Amino acid sequence: MGKYLRRIIQIVWGILSNAHLTGFFRGSLYDGPLKRFCVPGMNCYSCPGALGACPIGALSSVLAGRNRKFPFYVLGFLITVGVLVGRFICGWLCLFGLIEELLYKIPTPKLRIPEKADRVLRWLKYLVLAVLVVGLPLFYRDETGTGLPFFCEFLCPVGTLEGGIPLVLLNDVLRPTLGWLFRWKFLILVLCVLSSIFIYRPFCKYLCPLGAFYSLFQRFSLVRLRVDTETCIGCGACSRACGMNVDPHRTPNSAECIRCGECTRVCPKNALSFSVAGKTPAKKIRKESDSSEDKKI
Repeated sequence: MGKYLRRIIQIVWGILSNAHLTGFFRGSLYDGPLKRFCVPGMNCYSCPGALGACPIGALSSVLAGRNRKFPFYVLGFLITVGVLVGRFICGWLCLFGLIEELLYKIPTPKLRIPEKADRVLRWLKYLVLAVLVVGLPLFYRDETGTGLPFFCEFLCPVGTLEGGIPLVLLNDVLRPTLGWLFRWKFLILVLCVLSSIFIYRPFCKYLCPLGAFYSLFQRFSLVRLRVDTETCIGCGACSRACGMNVDPHRTPNSAECIRCGECTRVCPKNALSFSVAGKTPAKKIRKESDSSEDKKI
């Protein structure tokens, strides 16, 4: 069960956060009170089934407003989630991340980006966060004095998949209005889908601004990955199992770790475990205790 627990939670969360089923039949959006609140992962506001707001879209929309209000609620929400769990959300509650992982399971030769290029490309998501999510929506203004949520408008493949495509399929009146922007966003989605077949979660690694934001809190979030240096034998099993190319036994709280737990599952010595506020879960303590008793016997 432990092997499939994360997958089950990802699927259940995806269904719960997009549970406005009538929206998929009517081609309309849910506009009830829940839509005022953000969900912790990427989930497009324009998805017909979405019950909450995407935090990145909400942040950009507030900054792009004519009055340039400070996004107290959205920033407070994002910071709270980051401080509590870091990038745990990326590994357990992101529907688009789940789709990328399932695409990667298609049996094809896999690509590994050279380390130097990979290191440079990882900075792109911080550039996307700084420029497209915050900078341009805040400082660019059209003739009406209003900005644009640039990331949602021009780059986000999640919005195209969850919002753009379903709404176009469900609304005949929208199809004649499609122009270069929809084709551009559709092209980005196709590139993300194709690259996900050969590279593990490429959008998460290189472009996702939400992952970039949460990663800022990774090293001091309450949920952390703990390494028992006395037990670890440096076999490298954890680093080989990590799809995000992290070496958990050396940098367990790397900004790139999505807390999927795969490294803890494959460790032959149970040297890796999650801790909350520095406390090791009771299950891990029992394992260590049983192991020491076996040695005595």
